[in-house]
Amino acid sequence: MTAASWVQLGYLLVAVCFILALKGLSSPQHARRGNLIGAVGAVLACVIVFFSAPLDHLLPIMIAIAIGTAIGVVGAYRVKMTAMPQLVALFNGVGGGAAAIVALVELRTLTASGAAVIDLIATVFTILIGSISFAGSIVTFLKLQEWMTTRPVIFLGYPIVYVACLLAAIGTAVGVVLAPSVGVGSLLALLGLALGVLLVLPVGGADVPIVISLLNAFTGLSVAATGYVFQNLLLLVAGTLVGAAGTLLTILMARAMGRSLISTLFGALRGGSTLGSTKLSDRPVKSAQPGDVAMMLGYAGRVIIVPGYGLAVAQAQHTLQQLVEVLQQRGTRVDYAIHPVAGRMPGHMNVLLAEAQVPYPQLKEMTEINGDFAQTDVVLVVGANDVVNPAAETDPAAPIYGMPILKVADAKQVIFMKRSMRPGFAGIENELLYAPTTSLLFGDAKDTMAKLLTEVKAL
Repeated sequence: MTAASWVQLGYLLVAVCFILALKGLSSPQHARRGNLIGAVGAVLACVIVFFSAPLDHLLPIMIAIAIGTAIGVVGAYRVKMTAMPQLVALFNGVGGGAAAIVALVELRTLTASGAAVIDLIATVFTILIGSISFAGSIVTFLKLQEWMTTRPVIFLGYPIVYVACLLAAIGTAVGVVLAPSVGVGSLLALLGLALGVLLVLPVGGADVPIVISLLNAFTGLSVAATGYVFQNLLLLVAGTLVGAAGTLLTILMARAMGRSLISTLFGALRGGSTLGSTKLSDRPVKSAQPGDVAMMLGYAGRVIIVPGYGLAVAQAQHTLQQLVEVLQQRGTRVDYAIHPVAGRMPGHMNVLLAEAQVPYPQLKEMTEINGDFAQTDVVLVVGANDVVNPAAETDPAAPIYGMPILKVADAKQVIFMKRSMRPGFAGIENELLYAPTTSLLFGDAKDTMAKLLTEVKAL
């Protein structure tokens, strides 16, 4: 068997690893294994390329590999669960930017060799979409990290500027195909960067995770186009998988939010953003102490936990699971209700709870558990707000109106663990906080959860 045959066989094996990884990641029960399979496939792909491609610049390549490995290892170990969405946004942006740079370099070769029109179209597509993905992902990172305002950013004449940039990018792309030039290709990349920034600026609040998924699809498509240009089956398969998965996830998340993708991206232009006022309310609420809540939980036959971003911020998932185990020992049935967009990214709560060794059967999706709330004695909401806000069903003026929610209000008693009365990420007030069946347990979730655990053990 020739060396080229071994390379193609290796690429086939890597493609199978990526497919199996994606399949594993579709379920929290197999996500860890899927992630490992994907990592093995990625390492194998790098090894195949390293030993099969001509290495004219070995020293710079080794330096780049060493720097990238160091950044990746340190970042993976140091990143907190609350910062995972930001890390995903950065990784996605790097992928899109890398694809755009490779396409720009390849454009020089295509210009000199008189390439076919279809190759030029694929290259131009990669430059534009990769640049959009890079710039958009960076802005998304800045929003999630709160290094810039999380509110929608719009300005006078925004639609005109956006349409002008879009038309300029399309015209420049056509120009590169008709008269290939690295200089014009670089201009196209700059226009792509501008479009990426303009695409994400008007997005705020709970819509940010949807945009991350959309940009992930963009990166996958740009990588697939790069694979076509290089006639590389592995890049084509990997990029197509990422593009298809990202597209499907974007559609599913938009559906879970009850909003169209157009409304998600440009809703702020007509006042439809998911980030409202952050004004604090001075209305009275019924507060409780850990001992009071412990009594409710300790003598409840059915308890449902609703986790949210506040749980991740406080890193209270391990203490929460200890509390759940104590309740189960007392004969209480306990489940976790997972909303599709809880947290700051798809699957955020699943990963957080898996880290605390929560058994997978206890994680119930919204459609599976919503009918159980009416028969539930106590619902404990830990750091969630928007995903249980009745305004999504009752207030047409609310920015989250139409979003399916967890039917927490149907339960006999609701306990909110909150640090303060500050609204959720969507920035709107939650009327459920003022309901007669609702009690609020104020304080840092981790400290308060520890006190609650001690009180329940003492019953």
